[in-house]
Amino acid sequence: MTYAGEFMFDLMKSKQALTEEVAEFVQEIVVDKVKEIEETDEFPWYMAEHFFKRGYLTLLVPKKYGGFGGSITDFCTVVEEVSKYSASLGLLIIVHTTGILPIVLFGNEKQKKVFLEDISHNHHLIGFALTEPKAGSDIGSAQTVAKNNGRSHTLNGKKAFVTNGGVSHLYSTFAKTNPRRGKRGLTTFIVPADADGLIVGKKDDKIGMRGIPSTSLSFKNVEVPNTNIIGRKGQGFLIAMETLNRSRPAVAAQSVGIAEAALELAVLFAMKRRQFGKPIAKLEGMQFILADMAASVEAARSLVYKAAYYLDSNHDNATKLSAMSKFFCSDMAMKVTIDAVQVFGGYGCLKSRPLERLMRDAKITQIYEGTNQIQRFVSAEQIIKEHLKTYDRYFRKELEEMEWE
Repeated sequence: MTYAGEFMFDLMKSKQALTEEVAEFVQEIVVDKVKEIEETDEFPWYMAEHFFKRGYLTLLVPKKYGGFGGSITDFCTVVEEVSKYSASLGLLIIVHTTGILPIVLFGNEKQKKVFLEDISHNHHLIGFALTEPKAGSDIGSAQTVAKNNGRSHTLNGKKAFVTNGGVSHLYSTFAKTNPRRGKRGLTTFIVPADADGLIVGKKDDKIGMRGIPSTSLSFKNVEVPNTNIIGRKGQGFLIAMETLNRSRPAVAAQSVGIAEAALELAVLFAMKRRQFGKPIAKLEGMQFILADMAASVEAARSLVYKAAYYLDSNHDNATKLSAMSKFFCSDMAMKVTIDAVQVFGGYGCLKSRPLERLMRDAKITQIYEGTNQIQRFVSAEQIIKEHLKTYDRYFRKELEEMEWE
């Protein structure tokens, strides 16, 4: 039997080498550019090129297609370490990988060879176009449609909040091939960015994750060959859910990275800042805040890598832990960054200090890749299913004999 402590020890030991490699790379390449990315809000093409060369933008692409050939655990490890210094660059890795996943999971051999090798060798970015102006959490309400023309489909509609919009070469796009079936009528298409009729909207002016654009995408009679359909027609909802199951722990890892940075800054500031004749780190009330922050980060990190391990192992409870990691860690990051600002006092509210950026970035993690309310719903549904199995196996008699009124 492997105990939880042994599991975490083995996991952290196995990911240590990658963590150290990413940390060294971040110090060498990323750190000095973070402020520039934040202030200009321009997409950092040079950074994307560095990430491609390191394999960080092909983490889940199999090696035979030119990728890194890594695991969900590797994915989370890289995102966490990068996000300590730049959550925006962590998002670049997340959203690009999210766009790749439908091909990796459901593409046929020819599609994998064409699209994945193009991404790996030509360093082409890919976006994920699912959300619409009237369809976010309720993706069954999507209004983008794809009409069958025989050998191709014509797409019409509009997508919203497409991260990497305008800089991607390809988009994993979800449209209804059978609108009457709701979410069961969704189909996944790979749409080239230069397709006739595909119009990129104005870049959204976001409160956080600066430098990584999100835009709308309008589809006006965009013709896509049937060879670009991923999986089967009507399988789009399943493809989206299986994709997001694997990307949500990375958002959780991003949240942990943000919180780690906030915690480190808060501790260092508390050790240097003196009030009442001593460092505020020596004040009991401040120590309680720092202890709670540190415990929250440790607990969240454990949940991230347990979820990643379950996904890598195809465990039955992977969906539950994926959803849990996303809402727990992003809520934790929001609280920890707010607490860190409190530790800094007035200094925490200055734009010249990194804490206000961390707090703005943390807020967005609670929303994208599925709002935290939806993640709680997903977790609860999975918990109920699990306990019904236990009920059938062990407690049927006891529960039937209970008085419920």
